[in-house]
Amino acid sequence: MTIPKALRTKLGIRPGAVLDFEADRGRLIARKADASNPVDDVWGTLDLGEPVDDFIERIRGR
Repeated sequence: MTIPKALRTKLGIRPGAVLDFEADRGRLIARKADASNPVDDVWGTLDLGEPVDDFIERIRGR
């Protein structure tokens, strides 16, 4: 789908933006999708207290 440049600029839609679409009384409505990813929000926050390789070896064994 091509969105005219004037609208992209006005709405701040940049290359790679993800849009959600819905139909409403014969109209197509697009909204910028929530850019946050729940996995990205918590990535790297788990503190194992040891290197990951050591943890895996400890729980799985050799």
